[in-house]
Amino acid sequence: MRRPSALLAGALLVGAFAVPAAAPPASAADGDGGFTIKDPRIKESSGLAASHLHPGVYWTHNDSDDGPYIYAVDSRTGRTVATVTLKGIGRPRDVEAISIGPGNEIYVGDIGDNLDGTWPHVWIYKLPEPKVLKDQTVRATQYVVKYADGARNAESLVVHPKTGRVYIIDKKEDGGHLFEGPAHLSASGTNIFKPVAPVDLWATDAAFSPDGTRLAVRGYFGGIYYDWNGGRIKRLGRLDVPLQRQGESVTYSADGTKLLYGSEGADSPVRAEDAPDAAGSSAKSPSDKGGSPASGESGGTSGRLTTGAVAVLAAALLVFGLGRLRRRRS
Repeated sequence: MRRPSALLAGALLVGAFAVPAAAPPASAADGDGGFTIKDPRIKESSGLAASHLHPGVYWTHNDSDDGPYIYAVDSRTGRTVATVTLKGIGRPRDVEAISIGPGNEIYVGDIGDNLDGTWPHVWIYKLPEPKVLKDQTVRATQYVVKYADGARNAESLVVHPKTGRVYIIDKKEDGGHLFEGPAHLSASGTNIFKPVAPVDLWATDAAFSPDGTRLAVRGYFGGIYYDWNGGRIKRLGRLDVPLQRQGESVTYSADGTKLLYGSEGADSPVRAEDAPDAAGSSAKSPSDKGGSPASGESGGTSGRLTTGAVAVLAAALLVFGLGRLRRRRS
């Protein structure tokens, strides 16, 4: 069993002081304005992707100990409208992300490694987005992935909507790196991902804007958005990430006007915020840089908490974070 570092505890406490009280859950009827995942099978929603073929539908999956499944959730009702079983792959190990690329291809990132490098490789699965929403089995292609500088833990996988190139962001308390995959993934060999740019966040997920010009990266308590700039990312500002039980996922809405943020847990809410470049966006300006990479997660939200509420929230987050880390790393 590994004990969490002091930085983890500090990040939890800093995040608690910097965010407002959670807003009440948005009505499921709001659709892209937010919804609640009502499927009791989805208890560890760890990735989120807006459907390309079915308006108002979002794809998600459980973190681990579930099986080769992804779920289509109707944002107007919060109910699962299709369960897809992936065929032709091994048993998933630690699925952390989902993204949709050109040609309506779904990419599923089995890229988690809570033991920080124990696994010599991780996997990506690719399958076509079903044209009909119903329970079905779909054959997927499995890709073996290694990193050029050694194994690591990651929870963020994105596919560029124009080029189809796959990127991974590793998860480090002091900030990670954006890794670039080969131009075309190979199903017969090992795909080496190379670091191309630092990311100033303890990242739990990321998403490309539909036009591929922006990269949004979220952590537990905040987020950053970048100008993509052909992969030479340039930090533009901070994101208003809502307070969630355990913030694990982010995606743009299909029209690019909203960012939707998901969380683990039963009946988990998906919150919607204006995308940084949308009209009326409340994202921070490029000059608002925030603090250090770890504490920078606490930025990007506004509001006030009473002293008592802050203390209760800080204690709850700390206990939850420590307990979960012990469970996942034991």
